[in-house]
Amino acid sequence: QVQLIESGGGLVQAGGSLRLSCTASGHTIYRYTMSWFRQAPGKEREFVAGLGWNDGRTQYADSVSGRFTISSGDAINSVILQMNDLKLDDTAVYFCAARQDLRVAVTPPEYFYWGQGTQVTVGS
Repeated sequence: QVQLIESGGGLVQAGGSLRLSCTASGHTIYRYTMSWFRQAPGKEREFVAGLGWNDGRTQYADSVSGRFTISSGDAINSVILQMNDLKLDDTAVYFCAARQDLRVAVTPPEYFYWGQGTQVTVGS
């Protein structure tokens, strides 16, 4: 059983940066592909970024490419989402997700483990 805990959300002005962290417990995530999703009020949960466990390949949504970076954290079993040049449309609850597969998937049903989410609010 994998438990995922997100941290690092908060309120930031447009153009600012935030760093989200996802820490897994209960099982090593060495063989898990890790991704971040987000969900804004009234909208469906959408893929943001993913990190494949086998080759470390990353994948990003077009809306965040060039601004967000996903990487393995310094701590064991952690994944980081560095978010720069934040925009009002980035406001959402951000979720960490894990799947035991080589491939980064972009749809929520393909992930078995989820964190509780952390709120990111970008103000003008």
